[in-house]
Amino acid sequence: MAASWPAAGPAVVWSREIGAGYAGVAVADGRVYLFHRVADRELVEALDAATGELVWKDAGHPTRFRPQVGGGDGPLCTPVVAGGRLIIFGASGTLACLDAATGRRQWTRETHRDFAAPEGYFGAGSTPLVVGERVIVNVGGARQEAGLVAFDLATGETAWQTLADAASYSAPVAVEVGGRPHVLAVTRLTCLLVDAETGQVRWQFRFGQRGPTVNAATPVLLAANRLLVTAAYGIGSVCADFDGTAARPIWEGIDSLATQYCTPILLDGHLYVIDGRDDIPPARFRCLDPATGHVRWSEPDFGYGTLLAADGKLLVAKTNGELLLVEPDPDELKVLARCRPFGDAFTGAIRALPALADGRLYLRDDRRLVCLEVGR
Repeated sequence: MAASWPAAGPAVVWSREIGAGYAGVAVADGRVYLFHRVADRELVEALDAATGELVWKDAGHPTRFRPQVGGGDGPLCTPVVAGGRLIIFGASGTLACLDAATGRRQWTRETHRDFAAPEGYFGAGSTPLVVGERVIVNVGGARQEAGLVAFDLATGETAWQTLADAASYSAPVAVEVGGRPHVLAVTRLTCLLVDAETGQVRWQFRFGQRGPTVNAATPVLLAANRLLVTAAYGIGSVCADFDGTAARPIWEGIDSLATQYCTPILLDGHLYVIDGRDDIPPARFRCLDPATGHVRWSEPDFGYGTLLAADGKLLVAKTNGELLLVEPDPDELKVLARCRPFGDAFTGAIRALPALADGRLYLRDDRRLVCLEVGR
C-alpha cells in the first residue's frame, strides 16, 4: 500500500451505482461480489475487479424486510467465498450458497423460519463462517437451542445446532484448540467456544445485556490462546486467556474500550480502535496496550468508522465519508493522508467494511461502490 496519496486522494479506478445495504463486498479470483437490495429483492452481482463490469447477476430472493430501528433495509452480511462457493446471509435470515463462477444457486435455507429466530433490531447481521465443510451461522433460534447452527457446505443440511440464545451482529471466527478446529463466537448475551465439527460447547461466559443493546464487534485473537471481546451500551470489554475448558479474564471494564461495532486491530503489539458509538457521539480513536487495556493515546471527537490494516498501515473509513491513511504509532496519531472519495457534499454514511485486494480499495455507501487505487 502506498505511503501517501495525491492531494485529491487515490485515483478512482471505477465507480457504479448500487442498491441498499451495509454488506461489504468480497473480492476473490479477480471478481468483486456485491450483495445488495434492489427494489424488493436481495441479490448478488459478480463484477470484474479491474473494470467494475458485470460478469453475472443472480436472480436473488424476495424480501419485505424493514428494520425495527434505523432506516437501512438491505443486507448487512459480507458474502463469503470458499471452495468455489459463495455464501450469502440476508437480512430476513435467508442463507444461500451459489456457484462463485456462474451465480447458480446450489441451496437455500430460511433460517428464521426453520429455527424460529426473530429478525432483531436491524435484521440478520452476523456474517457466516466457513470451517472445513461447515457453514457456521449465528442464527439466534433460542427456543430451539439453535443460537449457533452449522450447515453442510455442499448440501445446506443442518449439521448441528447449539445454545439457547438470540443472535448478535458479531461474526464468528475460526481458532484451533487442542489440534481441532473450533469457533469463537459472540451471541446476544454469550461469548463461547464451540467445536466446529460437532457443535460441542467447550465453555461460555456472559457477555452482553438485555434491553436495547447490541454485540457487533468481531472477537479478536490477541494470541493463539488470548481473546478480546468488546461492545458499547455499558457492556465494555473482556480480555481473557482460554483453552479447551475455560476462559480466564486478564482485564475487563468499560473505561478503556467499549466500542459499538468497530473491530479492534492488533498491529505491532498494540491495539487500534475507534471507541464509542456511531449513533451517539463523541467517538474516540485510541491506541491500547493489549496486555493491560491501558490507553496509550486517545484522539477525542474523532468520529466513528471502521479499520483495515495492510503493509504496516491503517486505513480508516469514517461513517461521514472521510478516508484516512494512518501510520500506527503507540505514542501519537499520525495521519499520512486523507480524502473524501464520495465528494465534499457527501450526505450518506459509510458503514460497510471496505475490502482491500491487489492494491485496490473497494468502498461503498448505500448508493455507490467505488474502486480506489491505493497500492504502491
